[in-house]
Amino acid sequence: MTTRHRAAPSDKRVAMNGDTQREDSSTGEDASPARLAARLEALESRIAYQEHWLDTLDQAVAAQEQRLAQLERLGQLMQQKLRHQQQELREMETATSRPEDEVPPHY
Repeated sequence: MTTRHRAAPSDKRVAMNGDTQREDSSTGEDASPARLAARLEALESRIAYQEHWLDTLDQAVAAQEQRLAQLERLGQLMQQKLRHQQQELREMETATSRPEDEVPPHY
């Protein structure tokens, strides 16, 4: 025996990840034009709701891709700057004379 869920009112939203089977999902003998029109309207509403969420998710993914690209560029710039500073530090260490390398003035 199958269990059917009670149809949700058309003005309320239905969770997209829940069981979306409706009591009126079968085409029985009582498929009057008014009932079919109501079912069609409910389906159109659900599709519009899903399209809205897909658009919202698409925008979020695009924004995250853009932010990720910015962070990757920033990371590359920081690596270049760190390498440059390390190179300058090495050059400064080799260019400056150390006290142990200096010859005392009395020699």
